[in-house]
Amino acid sequence: MAGKRPFQNFQVDHMTLLLQKEFYPVAYYLFRSIFGVTKDTILYEKRRPADDAQGETSMTFAVQVGSGTVGAEAFNNTIMAIVQPSEPAGQRSHVREMLDQHHAASHWQHIALRTPDLMAFHRHAVERGVNFITPILIDESQDLIQTFSGEWFFPGSAPSAMFFEFVQRNPSPDHLKMLEEHNREAWFRDKTFLGLYNEKEQEYQSGKVTPFIDEALFKRLRALAGDKQVFEITEEEAAEADRLMLEYGESKKKQKTAA
Repeated sequence: MAGKRPFQNFQVDHMTLLLQKEFYPVAYYLFRSIFGVTKDTILYEKRRPADDAQGETSMTFAVQVGSGTVGAEAFNNTIMAIVQPSEPAGQRSHVREMLDQHHAASHWQHIALRTPDLMAFHRHAVERGVNFITPILIDESQDLIQTFSGEWFFPGSAPSAMFFEFVQRNPSPDHLKMLEEHNREAWFRDKTFLGLYNEKEQEYQSGKVTPFIDEALFKRLRALAGDKQVFEITEEEAAEADRLMLEYGESKKKQKTAA
């Protein structure tokens, strides 16, 4: 099995935190006071019409809790997006369902990992049977491409509400100039949130949540591991797992082509 490839040099781009409605405004205070978030480092706040159609209710806000360096590493800021269930009480909400099924007041939904070559990584993952709920999307500002994976859960278990986003950012001189002028949405846009929100809402309303890998592939890998502890798995067995994933990915590709 090949070693680490350049496109597997991931860095955390941002994280998304789901909160019950009771916690959501309290979290705002906590981020302002405990984490030092200022008005200038609140990147956006999105709203929708309130339950009674009068006024608005907040859907999400994003905060920068740490600053990266300038130059080539200008995008190494620490960013979190915070989301609450904003649909009316009688209406289905995938955010509410994700929290309720975990019996949790809060839940880390996804981590966005930044790669220097998203196209190469995406090809590598698809070849090994990984499912994505979106194609590679291009941000309208043309400084960001992104894709979202299926959720991490296993056959017979409920959807976990945990998945990955993979992004690539390519700052041009104009984009760096935007950063210097504190145009924050140039590097973390609310449209990113809205696109994902709609995708997950459709999945949960349909009752068909896409897994990170198919049930058949999961079972093959689980059978390969058997009763071994991870420290007992050999390099040869890790290579065999990679071979099984490639074999499965090729089979899926042929089925898709035939269809």
